[in-house]
Amino acid sequence: MNAIASTAVSGMQTAQRSLQAAAHDVAVQGTRGFRRQDVEAKEMKALDRVHPSTRPEFIHDPQPAVSVQADLDVQLRAKNAYLANLAVFRAFDRMTGSLLDRMA
Repeated sequence: MNAIASTAVSGMQTAQRSLQAAAHDVAVQGTRGFRRQDVEAKEMKALDRVHPSTRPEFIHDPQPAVSVQADLDVQLRAKNAYLANLAVFRAFDRMTGSLLDRMA
């Protein structure tokens, strides 16, 4: 996969995991011993150095949850990040298709 497409897909995966973590935090907000979930993008070792990628992983925040409003803010930012990465992926797909059409 091209580096642009790979980066966009990694961004969409991280945004999706962030949405899942924030939704989980809202759902279990009132339980005893609750700690926020967060997402950290860890770099994956690529077979070649040309196409590095990241893998989103859930981590537990050592601090108790701040508020439902903070979790809703995380959800909004994750949604916007997902849509931005999707736009990059779609633009790359259109550009690749145009290039292949011109070569044919």
